[in-house]
Amino acid sequence: MKFLSPKIKQFLLLLLKLIVVGLAFYFIQSQLADKEWDWNIIAEKWQQPNAVFFIVGILTLTFLNRFIEILKWKNLAQIIEPISIWESTKQVLIGITFGIVTPNGIGEYAGKAWFYNRKNAGKIVFLNAVCNGIQVIYAVTFGLIGTLYVNYLHEFIPSTYIYLFFGGLLAAILIIFSIKNISIKGYSLQTIFTFLSEIPKEIHRKNIILAFLRYTVLVHQYYLLYRFFDVEIAYGTLLAVVASIYLLASSLPNFQAIDFALKGSVALFLFGFFGVNEWVIALVATSIWLLNLVIPISIGSVFLLLFNPKKKSLNSTETA
Repeated sequence: MKFLSPKIKQFLLLLLKLIVVGLAFYFIQSQLADKEWDWNIIAEKWQQPNAVFFIVGILTLTFLNRFIEILKWKNLAQIIEPISIWESTKQVLIGITFGIVTPNGIGEYAGKAWFYNRKNAGKIVFLNAVCNGIQVIYAVTFGLIGTLYVNYLHEFIPSTYIYLFFGGLLAAILIIFSIKNISIKGYSLQTIFTFLSEIPKEIHRKNIILAFLRYTVLVHQYYLLYRFFDVEIAYGTLLAVVASIYLLASSLPNFQAIDFALKGSVALFLFGFFGVNEWVIALVATSIWLLNLVIPISIGSVFLLLFNPKKKSLNSTETA
């Protein structure tokens, strides 16, 4: 875009920001407009003697959920250049804002790469994959455990399919390791393993610990919300159902803007085995969506409109 004048570049940049922010809030508004709320249930729960305890606990976990993610990114981004918590906050929230308008949040990669010189774009994409990848590993691991436990209590997956799944999973792992040295356009799985090995062990260790803490925070967000709405299911069983919902819903292609609808549908199916009120399930799914996505996107949209990537790039060059 060297042939464009600075004013045209500024106009196109502003236009891009407005399009992303506009699409983000369009998706949010379109989902909220279709929702019906049982205000009687909500009003009744707000009047509980222990309502303040639950609200404070839920809001604290909501803050920790994103703050841990910010610490994760700050930890990984230092491989390229050290950044502050404030800088990491902007990058994470703008990434989420980009992610809501793309399938499975892939726009998050572009949102974070926007903060760095083009020569580092590939590294940013890789580091973001590492940041999200460890989270996926926890979701899959605990999700499988939770699904198997729920299936043990109320069989909804025939044993034959479970054996086939684990057989296919084992076969996939063996195939991956057997073809890791096969190169396509200069890239191979071995290249990825090499890049991973180049990241200092201390950074890997911190990423693993923070990812576990974030997953723990997330499932307990669900736990407190269901307890707030008087769902009386044993602690371990409730966490198993939540882990299963998170796995089954996340494994399907979707836009983050409608993520709560997908998770809500899966939750209706699984919690149906335990006789949980459908309104409660819908309220919890929507509340999680509002707390974990709508609020961060609202803040990220402000950052997106105010942020000047060119200025950041120049500062990075001067520092170097």
